[in-house]
Parts: sequence; C-alpha cells; structure tokens
Amino acid sequence: MIEFKGSHFEREVILWGVRWYVAYPISYRQLEEMLEERGVDVDHSTLNRWVVKYAPLLDRQFRARKRQVGSSWRLDETYVKVKGSWKYLYRAVDKAGATVDFLLTAKRDRKAALRFLRRAIGQHGVPEKITIDKSGANTAAIESYKAEHGADIEIRQNKYLNNLVEQDHRAIKRVARPMLGFKSFRSASATIVGVELMHMIRKGQLHARGKLRPAQQFYSLAA
Repeated sequence: MIEFKGSHFEREVILWGVRWYVAYPISYRQLEEMLEERGVDVDHSTLNRWVVKYAPLLDRQFRARKRQVGSSWRLDETYVKVKGSWKYLYRAVDKAGATVDFLLTAKRDRKAALRFLRRAIGQHGVPEKITIDKSGANTAAIESYKAEHGADIEIRQNKYLNNLVEQDHRAIKRVARPMLGFKSFRSASATIVGVELMHMIRKGQLHARGKLRPAQQFYSLAA
C-alpha cells in the first residue's frame, strides 16, 4: 500500500492529478485549471511534486503485478529534452508490442545500454532474440552481457522489424510533448515512469482482478 499521510489533499485527489497528467498531453497549468473546475485549489508546483513522488511508487507496485513479456525483443532509444539538453530514453517492446522496460539515461553509450539491458533482464529474464538498429552501443552492450553471463542471445539488426518499437515511442512522446522540456533529470525520470506506466496499463500488461478500466487499474495500484 502507498502511504498518503501528511498530505493536505485527499488520496483520491492526488491520484486524479497524477493519472491525468501522465495519461493525457496536458501541461501542469492546464491540469491546475481542470482541478479548479472540480473545486480543488492546487498549485501547479504541487502537482509536479505529486507526480515526482508518487509515479515511481505506483510503478513499483505495477512491476510486482506486471505480466510477463515474450522472448523476442525490439530495442531502441529516443530523445527527451532536460534543461535544454537531449537525454536518451532506452525502450524495448516484445514482438506483440508489450513494453519490456524503459530507462532514461544521460548518455547514449555502451554503459547506458548495458544498464538498461540488465534492468530489463532482471525483470523478465534473458530473451532469445533482440532486434536493434545499427547502433554500435547496443550491439556492444548485448555482447558484453552475453560474455559476462554466458547468455545465448541472438542479435538481429533489422530496421524494418524495429519499426514496432519506433512506433511505440510515439505514444510516449505524444504525452510528453506539452510538458515543454523538463527542468531536472529527476523530474524527467519520474514523469516518464508515470507516462510509461499508464501506457503499459492501456496495453493490458497489469494482472488485475476482474474487468477494470485502465483508470481503475491505475488507482488500484495505490490500494
């Protein structure tokens, strides 16, 4: 259970604010207006603090109930602007389009790609195949992991097959675009966690009891 003690606002209001922000392409000031129309007077800076605090906690609960993914992955990275500079969002999906994992990094190199790979494998186990583009960093990371662990992973370099993950990037960037760049790496990382979380819930990747709508599944993570 996620703890909400000490807040001046009710649990339901906090969860509304967090979910709406990570689910839809809106700014904090727009969200502030939306909540004001519902009788909730909350500053946009407070909304930011809610997202940064609670999105990672909700994601932790989600990972404990996340469905397993397939053994054939598509791995790629896209870009996120933080304090005026581009940072790198590593992402992978399986061949059915389910999100394997994601990680925001400051650099795009072998170490960053290897850190992402270890994180993804730690959650889902070693895949049979990983499809990438012609990125030397991704190739080096997979080869490093194979050498370290004696893993048998087939590496495929195929731009056409990797279109699946590139298309999936768009759903994340569509929500992040109105955020107009992040002011800190911590804020960017926590917010991306929330956006990815809602995206995975919409894909049906949460083990949920009964037939709950995506919003209900999101709120159930705090129960």
